[in-house]
Amino acid sequence: MTDIRYPVASGTLPAYLAVPQGSGPWPGVVVLHEVFGLTDDVRKQADRFADNGYLALAPDLFGWGNTARCLVASFRTMLSGQGRIFDDVDGARTFLADRDDCTGRVGVIGFCFGGGLALLTASTGFAVSAPNYGQVPKDPLRRLAGSCPTVASYGAKDRPLKGAADKLQSTLTELGVENDVKEYPTAKHGFLYKHTGKTSWTEPLMVAYDDAAANDAWQRIFGFFGKHLQDAT
Repeated sequence: MTDIRYPVASGTLPAYLAVPQGSGPWPGVVVLHEVFGLTDDVRKQADRFADNGYLALAPDLFGWGNTARCLVASFRTMLSGQGRIFDDVDGARTFLADRDDCTGRVGVIGFCFGGGLALLTASTGFAVSAPNYGQVPKDPLRRLAGSCPTVASYGAKDRPLKGAADKLQSTLTELGVENDVKEYPTAKHGFLYKHTGKTSWTEPLMVAYDDAAANDAWQRIFGFFGKHLQDAT
C-alpha cells in the first residue's frame, strides 16, 4: 500500500495504490472519494478491496490545485458531462488496466461526490460500477445510457437524496442495465464507513455510519464485483 502518482492528460495526479498479497494478476478497482478528498478513510476502502483480491487505486481528484477550486471545477464538469475530472478517472482506469498485475478488467466505486461520479463514468470502459449515495443526474436516460452493471446503495433517511434509489433503479431497468439498487430504511448519508480524523466532525451532523446497513451493502458490493470482475476473468 503506497502513495503514488499516475499519468493523466494534464500530467500526473497523486493517488493511493493498494496491492493484494500474493501474486496476480488481479482485477482492478478505482475508488472515488467524497467531497473531503483523498482521506485516510478512503484509503481504508482501497485497502478493503486489496484484502479481497482487487488491485485498488484511489485517485486524489483534487490533487491538481486548491481543494475548493478543484471541487467547484469538478461539479461544473460533472454537469457538462466532459472535462478534466472524467479524463482523470479514465486515466486511473487505464493505469490499472495496463499494469502487468491487473487482469485488464476494472470496476469503479464511489461515495457521495464520488458516487455521483461513479454513475457518470459507468459507461466509459468500466466492467462494473458501485455508486453509493450518489446524486442521480438530470436527464438520466441520456446520461446513463450504456452503463455497465451497477450495484448502488442509498439511505432512506438521506433527505437530499430522497427518491434517488427508485429513480436510479427505474432508469437502469429501462435502459436494460443489470442492476442491484437498494435503499436502507434506517440509513442516513455516508453510512458505509466511519469518518475519522479531520472529517470526524461530520458524524452525526452530516453523515452517520450504520453497521447493519453497511454490512449488507458491502456483501452486495463484493458479490456483484465478484460476478463481474473476478468470475469473468
